[in-house]
Amino acid sequence: MGNLTFAIIKPDAVRAGNTGNIIQRINDAGFKLRAMKTLHLTQREAEGFYAVHRERPFFAGLTEFMSSAPCVVMVLEKDRAVKAWRDLMGATDPAKADEGTLRKEFGASVGENATHGSDSDENAAIEIAYFFSQLELV
Repeated sequence: MGNLTFAIIKPDAVRAGNTGNIIQRINDAGFKLRAMKTLHLTQREAEGFYAVHRERPFFAGLTEFMSSAPCVVMVLEKDRAVKAWRDLMGATDPAKADEGTLRKEFGASVGENATHGSDSDENAAIEIAYFFSQLELV
């Protein structure tokens, strides 16, 4: 199991002023922040990142939303990082997410659910490389 995962604080959470609260929760959960930056993705950058979903019906809405305002991209470190971060985020649908999860607390809908996280070690490596060079991982 890998020790790194990729995470995004999505535009809805940044716009709502929840970046600091989410980062505090990440720290409190025992993650180390290995890299972090604020970006305002272009539509093309969002489409490139979510290219795996290009044929899905939600692709256009997702990429439009992800390029609508700044987001915060991060590399998190912890044992079994992918699972630990997904557990902290909670279910994709905030209405179905467990109490105490980030999406339950900060998410509004399936489309605007505050955070993104890699779903496997393989995808974590791909997603980290999309946004960060090796020099940026501390």
